[in-house]
Amino acid sequence: MVIGLTGGIACGKSTVAKMLQELGARVLDADRIAREVLAAGSPALERVVSRFGPQMLRADGSLDRPRLGRLVFNDPGALADLNAITHPVVMDVIRQRLEVARREAVGVVVVDAPLLFEAGMEDLVDEVWVVACERQQQIERLCQRDGLPPEEAEARLRAQMPLEEKVRRADRVIRNDGSLDRTRSQVVVCWREATTCTGVQHSHGREAAPGCDAGQPPSDRLDHGPAPKGLRRSGVEYHTRGWGW
Repeated sequence: MVIGLTGGIACGKSTVAKMLQELGARVLDADRIAREVLAAGSPALERVVSRFGPQMLRADGSLDRPRLGRLVFNDPGALADLNAITHPVVMDVIRQRLEVARREAVGVVVVDAPLLFEAGMEDLVDEVWVVACERQQQIERLCQRDGLPPEEAEARLRAQMPLEEKVRRADRVIRNDGSLDRTRSQVVVCWREATTCTGVQHSHGREAAPGCDAGQPPSDRLDHGPAPKGLRRSGVEYHTRGWGW
């Protein structure tokens, strides 16, 4: 089973991904992969420098991510150009790692991707889980986490699909407005419901707790033919429309 995990920026998606990992899932972190493909000396980084200039490099040859972020989050055209460079490379890596997981018969793989919907990746997964919280909490967490002024935090929120739209399109919604225990209880019940439906063996001993807003996967995601044992639709074709940054 492949779970697509997404949500608004600073909603706590990484926290939920860690909880899923503790339950037995293998997590593919799209942001981490993006950093890997933009390592110093990589072909993708060379293309970024060609487009945005050598001032985007630090003295050691690595990417100055904060500087590039300030540029692209205030310039939709620049963000589109950056996505066009990085997105295909990141997707190739995700595709390769899903294939590895399929060969190893991994029961549950989580694709942790901030812009899962924007990139058309919902066709790659069996269920989409969205982590959500109040907008003011997003801004406060983003300012605290990344040291951003509120106006820059707002710009980053505006650069993404509205969280309400992600929630509307989700199969399961996890609210991360309260305590970690409350979030964890939702994750456990979603995990139990999803893995029970697919026959994946549970890796957690506690009883499921109430609190997860779960729906049935849309039927059009079930029409891609026979699936390999352990993972579904790891080779599905999909369209790319952007990437998280």
